[in-house]
Amino acid sequence: MHLSKEQKTFFYASTEDILHSNELKKLNGFVQHRGINRLDHCIAVALISFKFCLLFNLDIDKKSMVRGALMHDFYLYDWREQTGRKGFLFHSFTHPKEAYNTASTHFQINSLEREIILNHMWPLTVMAPLSNEAMIVSFADKYCTIKEVLRSRKKFCRSEIIAELNQSSSY
Repeated sequence: MHLSKEQKTFFYASTEDILHSNELKKLNGFVQHRGINRLDHCIAVALISFKFCLLFNLDIDKKSMVRGALMHDFYLYDWREQTGRKGFLFHSFTHPKEAYNTASTHFQINSLEREIILNHMWPLTVMAPLSNEAMIVSFADKYCTIKEVLRSRKKFCRSEIIAELNQSSSY
């Protein structure tokens, strides 16, 4: 689905202050999923969430939704390396609060953006998203994560499949 000029303008106007933030740009230096940096991941989640709303013509707060989506993983550390934050499960439960703390330090966060950031890891987080906006971002995050992981695995598996085919053809 391609965005119209008007839709692109709305998306950028809604997120411009965040996208131009030097703090958010630091996410470019952290790997999120197998070679995908965290900034690209956050932008993808915001864009997929926005496109979903447009596709189904949902009457929701799109501005807060894309802003919350853009900041949902706004934590400035590599959880794979930092002492006390190691381990997928520990990180999965704690990073929404870290992302919210970072986001609220640099931007004014409304209650909907707060809910989106804090509940995007549901069902791992205790509280389920209450709003449609937070539910959409939670699912968009999972969709983007699966797509990012499978894309990198596809490259890896492709070489194995080609090698296997080459072996079979030599019989």
